[in-house]
Amino acid sequence: MEELLSEVVPQQDLEKFEKKYHQELDQQSVSHRTQFEYAWCLVRSSYAPDIQKGILLLEDLMTRDADGKRDYIYYLAIGNARIKQYSLAMKFCKAFLQIEPNNQQVISLEQYVKDKLEKESLKGIAVAGGAALALGGLIGLGIALAKNRKTANKD
Repeated sequence: MEELLSEVVPQQDLEKFEKKYHQELDQQSVSHRTQFEYAWCLVRSSYAPDIQKGILLLEDLMTRDADGKRDYIYYLAIGNARIKQYSLAMKFCKAFLQIEPNNQQVISLEQYVKDKLEKESLKGIAVAGGAALALGGLIGLGIALAKNRKTANKD
């Protein structure tokens, strides 16, 4: 799965589909296919802003073209996983598996995303636990200093 998520679109492909998209956009008649091809390239870019733009184009297609919904959902899952939006990626994996429950590639992606979500959750717990320990240590130090000050004032 790492290999799929780290695949980067060749620059010449991105430029080719970007040019086609903008030509159709200038004519105010972007076909679903052209928008999908451009979005497909963008979600495979190595730049997060490109991936986010690809996600927006795919979300737009989902609302306007029911025929390509399966492909749009798949690349929405891929795009969100690539920018570490694992909760959204999981949502799209689950939506895809409603359409095609036995798709092994999406099942693998779903497992990858679950693992990442668990890892992030454990990191969050560790950070929160560390912060609680540090806070407890500071409070304990404050109490000890206050007691020390009281004792010093009595002498």
